[in-house]
Amino acid sequence: MILDKLSNSGLYENVHPGFAKAFNFLQTNDLQNLALGKIELSGKDIVVNIVEMEGKTTAQAKMETHANFIDIQIPISGTEVMGWKPTADLQEVTHAYDAEKDVALYADKASNLIEVHPLEFAIFFPQDGHQPGIVSGIHKKIIVKIRV
Repeated sequence: MILDKLSNSGLYENVHPGFAKAFNFLQTNDLQNLALGKIELSGKDIVVNIVEMEGKTTAQAKMETHANFIDIQIPISGTEVMGWKPTADLQEVTHAYDAEKDVALYADKASNLIEVHPLEFAIFFPQDGHQPGIVSGIHKKIIVKIRV
C-alpha cells in the first residue's frame, strides 16, 4: 500500500508500467470537474472510474481484495477513511472471489485506518486488503484500475 499526495505521484511512476500513464492523466485533468463514468486509458488494462457513492460507516464498509488489478483511489469531495489489512491475514470471506468482477469481500475489519484527503491517493495492490468508502454522505472519488 502507498499513501501520498498527488503532487508526489512522479515518485511512483516506476513501480508499475501502467503508473506513468495513470498519473499523467490524474495530473493533467481537472479532477474536480470530471464527469461521472469510465475512461479507458489503455483498453481494459487501465481504467479510470469517476464515481459518486453513498458513504458507509466503519461497520458497514466491507474489506475487499483484487487478484488482477491494482487500485489507485483518490477522494475528490472530501476526506475518506480507508481501512487496510494484509490480504494474507483475511479470514472471514463473505463473498468468494468473483473472477469476472475481480473482487472478493470479507467481514474482517482493518488493522489500520487511514485518512485520505482530497487529491491524495492510496494505492492498493493484490496483497492489500482494503476497506474503502468510510465517509458520511454522498462522496465523489476516482478509482483507477491497473492490470497487474
